Amino acid sequence: MAVGTTTGRVTRRRERTRANLLDAAFEVFAAKGFGRVSIEEVCEAAGYSRGAFYSNFDSLDELFFALYRQRADLIAEQVSGALAFDGPDLDVPAAVDRVTEVLLLDRDWLLVKTDFLVHAARDPDVARALLEYRARLRRAIADRLARARGHTPLPAALGDAEGAAHAVVAAYDGVTAQLLLDRDVEHARVWLGQLLTALLTDGSTGQ
Repeated sequence: MAVGTTTGRVTRRRERTRANLLDAAFEVFAAKGFGRVSIEEVCEAAGYSRGAFYSNFDSLDELFFALYRQRADLIAEQVSGALAFDGPDLDVPAAVDRVTEVLLLDRDWLLVKTDFLVHAARDPDVARALLEYRARLRRAIADRLARARGHTPLPAALGDAEGAAHAVVAAYDGVTAQLLLDRDVEHARVWLGQLLTALLTDGSTGQ
C-alpha cells in the first residue's frame, strides 16, 4: 500500500511537472519563436532544472510536438462537440455559429503553430506527424458532414464530405493567417463564420 501511494504521488508530481513545462514552453515559444529558444530558457520559465526537463522530454522537438498535440486535440474536440447536435439533419448556419464560437483562435497559439508548420516543412518525419493531426481534424468534420448527407445537401462544387472538410480546414487556415497580422479576433470569428456558411450553403446543388 505504501509503495502504491508513493508511486501515485510520483506519477502526479511528474504529470504536474510535465504540464508546467508545457505551459512555460508555450509562453516562451510564443514570445521568441521555436529555433530561438533553448532548453535552459524553458526550464527557467518553468522553475525547473535540466534534469526535470530530460525526465519528461528527450529534446525541444519532442516538447514542441507534445505542445502541438495538446492544442490539436483540443481543436478536434471543440469541432466534434460543436458538430454533434441536430440529429441526422445539419443546420449549417447554427453549426457554423457553434464552431466559430468555441474554436480556439488564440494568437499566441497561432504563432507557435506557424513555427511548427515551418519546422515540419523542413523535416519529413515531423511533417508526417503534422499531416496526421490535420487529417484527424478533417475526419471529424467529414464524418459529421457524411452523416448529414441525404438530409442536408452540400454544394456540388465541393464534391463529397471529404472535399467539404478540406475546404473548411483551408478556410480556417486562411482566417488564422490573417489574424496573425491584424490581431482582430472578433473580426476573425465573424469572417470565419461567413466564409464557412458560404462554402457549405452556396445554393447551387439543386440547379
